[in-house]
Amino acid sequence: TIIVYTFLGGYLATCWTDFFQGCLMFFAIIVVPVAAYYSGGGIDGISTAMEAKDISLNIFKYTKVWSLPIIISGLGWGLGYFGQPHIIVRFMSIDSADELWKSRLIAMIWVFISLLGAIAVGITGIGVFTDISQMGGDAEKVFIFLIHKLFNPWMAGILFAAILSAIMSTISSQLLVSSNTLTEDFYKHIVKREKTHKEMIWVGRLCVIVIFVIASVLAMNPSSKVLELVSYAWAGFGGVFSPVILFTLYKKDLHWKTVLVSMIIATITVITWKTSGLSNTLYEMVPAFVINSISIYLLEKFKVFGNNEK
Repeated sequence: TIIVYTFLGGYLATCWTDFFQGCLMFFAIIVVPVAAYYSGGGIDGISTAMEAKDISLNIFKYTKVWSLPIIISGLGWGLGYFGQPHIIVRFMSIDSADELWKSRLIAMIWVFISLLGAIAVGITGIGVFTDISQMGGDAEKVFIFLIHKLFNPWMAGILFAAILSAIMSTISSQLLVSSNTLTEDFYKHIVKREKTHKEMIWVGRLCVIVIFVIASVLAMNPSSKVLELVSYAWAGFGGVFSPVILFTLYKKDLHWKTVLVSMIIATITVITWKTSGLSNTLYEMVPAFVINSISIYLLEKFKVFGNNEK
């Protein structure tokens, strides 16, 4: 389904489907925790269940939470937003800069409510499922099991579709951005002849299929967990692209070699930090972001690659 509407409709189809998928997700992330709250016995029931598990909402109780690396790692997730191509491209395609305040307002309201709802799902789920074995031992599935347990099949079907919506909106956006990059940044410059608009469209569509096949192969690992995969991918985008985006906002004449070298260094940092196990102490995006930023600054300050070619 994703391939069909991305293949045929391109950016416009992705934007419209994202809108409806976002509305469905917004609805689900509010309805599910509210239903779980009442099913779990309200404040008293949830509190009793949490006490039985020795869990407290008082974060001061957990000294580990206040360790500096964990605080920095948690805040570090925010650095990733600047480097997400499927997010940035939405702002790039706005009709006028005067409309940006509306986009900012909608985005912040959406993020605030969705993150608050996600936290509420986890807390209320403790009251509904007193034993994690009721969810197959996987706490990441609490949203799915809450829907299955609390709603009739018709409503459950709609709410399950919200999960697919979150997956589909990200996949279609990533597919489109990746396809466009291969078409505009590689094919367009490698093939040294005049290219028609129709040819570029079909090359872009072919790239969608190729990326889909590669992604499908990567997704076949049954031991991979959603949060772990998202965390790694988020670190890659954030650590590699975010500093570049931020620097180009304030320094218009960055040398392309500076950008390329710093991105390569950041990529190596993310992979090395993750594979060495250091990510268990500090989220790999943080060192990658810092090293990337320092690399750009030093390479530009000392004009390692000279002045940028206009």
